[in-house]
Amino acid sequence: MEQHETVVMQGGRTPVHLWIVGGLALIWNAFGSYDYLMSRMHNGDYIKSMMPDADPAVMFAYMDAMPGYASIGWGLGIWAGLAGAILLLLRSRFAVHAFIASLVGMALSFSYQLFVTPPPGEANNALIVAAIVVIGVLLLWYALRQRASGVLR
Repeated sequence: MEQHETVVMQGGRTPVHLWIVGGLALIWNAFGSYDYLMSRMHNGDYIKSMMPDADPAVMFAYMDAMPGYASIGWGLGIWAGLAGAILLLLRSRFAVHAFIASLVGMALSFSYQLFVTPPPGEANNALIVAAIVVIGVLLLWYALRQRASGVLR
């Protein structure tokens, strides 16, 4: 009986699961990027569409008052996550680094939101944060596995 190794050679065919996970990661992070831009540009209609009970002026005041570490962390978490998704689709080993940077950004931003000053009127904020962090960790785990198996170069 012949044994087959499942090693992907550099330049080999991209596995279908990478396209699926990478595509979903791109959509997820593109939404996060859109949310970040709409929030930073003070788009009141967007805030009302996402949080109908929230007062956009109060939300913008909260965002503007975030300390530098939390504000930088928010941007790092968002943009590094988007970069990670793109790098994953490009089969770049640097997707791992981008997802690590995204998690560092999440830690900075969410530590402020959860432990210092929670956002106004968001009762389920901890559940949303948990979901975002779990997805970020899973994307890093997936990228690490793909790098170890030779899919990412």
